[in-house]
Amino acid sequence: MSISAQMVKALRDKTGAGMMDCKKALVECNGDDERAVAWLREKGLAKAQKKAGRATSEGWIGSYIHSNGKIGVMVELKCETDFVAKNELFLATAKDIAMQIAAASPLCVSSDEIPEKVLAQEKEIYMAQALDEGKPANIAEKIVEGRLKKFCKEVCLLDQAFIKDDSKTIQDLVNDLVATLGENIQIGRFHRMVLGAE
Repeated sequence: MSISAQMVKALRDKTGAGMMDCKKALVECNGDDERAVAWLREKGLAKAQKKAGRATSEGWIGSYIHSNGKIGVMVELKCETDFVAKNELFLATAKDIAMQIAAASPLCVSSDEIPEKVLAQEKEIYMAQALDEGKPANIAEKIVEGRLKKFCKEVCLLDQAFIKDDSKTIQDLVNDLVATLGENIQIGRFHRMVLGAE
């Protein structure tokens, strides 16, 4: 099948990937647009994993103030070069992540940052609930494990469903950005403020 320039441009507009990557994806997927998008996402994940160890000393502090002026967020989005830190897509993603934090109130960036004390408290609560429901201990353990995973998805920024597209997590959003911009990109830290709250 011959791949037209219009097909390549349409895929690039849809994914933000490079022209040559889009052409290669369409060739690999015999011109099937949906399969090409999936192919690019898979390759993007591989790129993200390759770049994960590289230093991120540049970046941008993204911010968002909710329309009522009562919630504000600052988030550190890190990258390798100042060129990428000034890229429109990078800046828009920093704002989207800040908006996510305002809406979803995560406790931390990733699950390894959840304090052990918090996990222990949650585990204790879930175990008591399962046992109160009359579940045997071995079944209760599995229930606790499932509820802890759900808890992590709710409180860890990278595991949360993206508010603008719930088919993606924030980790997927970052991986797509890495694939598009070709650099290691990481969320550093964030601060969410609510007017009048401690």
